Amino acid sequence: MELRFQKGTIIVDGSYNLPHTRWDDRSGEDRALALHYRDILDYLKNSDIPYEDNVMDLVSCLELKCDIELRPYQEEALDRWRADKRGVLILPTGSGKTYIGMAAIQEVNAPAFVVVPTLDLVDQWRQELKKFDTKIGEYTGREKQIEAITVSTYDSAYNQAENIGNRFKFVVFDEVHHLASEGYRHIAELFASPYRMGLTATYERQDDKHKDLTRLLGGKVYEIETEELTGEYLSKYTVERITVDLTPSEKEEYDEKVEVFRNYLMSSNLQMRGPSDYRKIVMRSGNDPRAWKAVRARNDARQIAYSSNAKLNELANLLKTHRGDRIIIFTRYNDLVYEVADRYLIPPITHKTPKEERRQILQRFKEDKYSAIVSSQVLDEGVDVPDANIGIILSGTGSSREYRQRLGRILRPSSKKAKLYEIVSKGTGEIQTSYRRKT
Repeated sequence: MELRFQKGTIIVDGSYNLPHTRWDDRSGEDRALALHYRDILDYLKNSDIPYEDNVMDLVSCLELKCDIELRPYQEEALDRWRADKRGVLILPTGSGKTYIGMAAIQEVNAPAFVVVPTLDLVDQWRQELKKFDTKIGEYTGREKQIEAITVSTYDSAYNQAENIGNRFKFVVFDEVHHLASEGYRHIAELFASPYRMGLTATYERQDDKHKDLTRLLGGKVYEIETEELTGEYLSKYTVERITVDLTPSEKEEYDEKVEVFRNYLMSSNLQMRGPSDYRKIVMRSGNDPRAWKAVRARNDARQIAYSSNAKLNELANLLKTHRGDRIIIFTRYNDLVYEVADRYLIPPITHKTPKEERRQILQRFKEDKYSAIVSSQVLDEGVDVPDANIGIILSGTGSSREYRQRLGRILRPSSKKAKLYEIVSKGTGEIQTSYRRKT
């Protein structure tokens, strides 16, 4: 019996009926997703079935060593993963997940492929991986250089998984909740890597697709909450929710928009029990003008609640209160970013901000040349943000993931206690999602 890799699959040249394999009429051979390579090997070994393994074509690799001293909770996380060399580790933002991944690479001591969501994270990982005395490769849209340790984006890994899925013994997925999406999961399916690790601060997805990570990586093996690390490893913090009133004109327009959406639900006999129900309405809006009008009305209502005048006035009070502190202001909409930037002369960062300009803003924030920055979601994940001790959420989606990511931006240890403010509009759906998230 021979096992071979072909375009993200394992071809079995032999007559045994192995687990996970299916007969392929086109090639006249049994075939399985590369994901099942390790399970097939275990079955063959445990069944004493002789075989020839020609699946892996590993990148040339010398001994991989780096000088890292793990904190006790990081060592515990690595120990949990070490038991099977598969699984997802869940740790708060700022707790050093990258170092755990690096320690695992050293332990496996074989070619490793690191997958991240953004080019910023590619750069950050490559910088940290320089602690290894070896070249660090990059496999992205801007460069394709494979080395014993290579960092890639999810997009590039997805595009080339069937071609490079047998080159690495170990694959690490940072911000692993992305892997559960319909497209990106194919990376894990088409890679034969027997050793796998997922890293994230936010495991659960609103669509429940995180449950598929058990099949793809081995499931959750370690989790530690922010509160368990505050004081010694992360800053102590407090959270304060401030409620503000809409102006009479804002309230009138908000209620009108909400009524349009509610009327559509009633006339269509629909209920809103969760995000999946809303996604169905969005899908309907493609060919149903009434659904499109309802979706637009709901979005308009959310924007009114998120961007009320009272929030901007409250923001002014907080900026005065926290003179001398380092402040990050989070918003949902770009329009509000620019309004805050113009009104209070605070540098803005959005997805439209050129990379070099963003780098300069963050560097000046780090050097205390800027005491505050304002951003719309692009700082929530995948960007190395300098230390801050005050976070102000002007608007957001209300998701637990977004909340934890923003909280993590102010929790790096410092001499100042961290504080997160959340300003919400009274009498709107925003305050309801805010309270649900905390429970």
